[in-house]
Amino acid sequence: MFSALNYGPSKRRIWSVFAGLFAVALFVGLGILAPLLRPEVPNCPPIAKTASETRILNTLDEVLRSGEVHANVPASDGRMLWVLAEAVNARNIVEIGTSTGVSGLWFCLALDKTGGMLHTFELDAGRAAMARSHFQRAGVSHLVNLVQGDAHRNLGSVKGPVDVAFIDAEKQGYLDYLNQLLPLMRPGGLILAHNVSMVPEYVAAVTRNPELETVFYMRGGGLSVTVKKM
Repeated sequence: MFSALNYGPSKRRIWSVFAGLFAVALFVGLGILAPLLRPEVPNCPPIAKTASETRILNTLDEVLRSGEVHANVPASDGRMLWVLAEAVNARNIVEIGTSTGVSGLWFCLALDKTGGMLHTFELDAGRAAMARSHFQRAGVSHLVNLVQGDAHRNLGSVKGPVDVAFIDAEKQGYLDYLNQLLPLMRPGGLILAHNVSMVPEYVAAVTRNPELETVFYMRGGGLSVTVKKM
């Protein structure tokens, strides 16, 4: 029987070096093979089914190509917003952090079908003006109530029940927004928050509350999806 224990110190060192090199080679090999063993899902563009969807998607494409954006969601996250809102048949959506309206346009793809309304809050007057122009260009102004000002104060104007809420504003305000939104959410409603890897206290709040269930979608900017269970 062969055993490294029967070898002297010098041979044991050789075996240790060999084992280390083998481990490195295995690690590198698996890293190279990983994309072949688990290929990435293709990035298929959305397909419009109606003239209004075509207009919204064309506006999104124009805005992104022209660079008229500031702190907006990437397309992968935006499509997730659309899918989730349409899946729960959202008619009352609240967004904190309009920015230039890109995330709002994704929501409008769902609202155009459900006949609902987006209530979106933006602190910066310049971004709010740009968002309004994008909503008008996309033909969805009738689906959007944009409130310019401090959302911490203005959220009191929101009437429940809320089907979907999306938080994408200053990170130090996430907990206050969550606490204000929770009483407004319907059972089964969704609270979505963007860039959650930057807000550990928010993650703790939505994962330790027994009335909530949270999963994380980290492909884009990091999105938490929280359902209000009761």
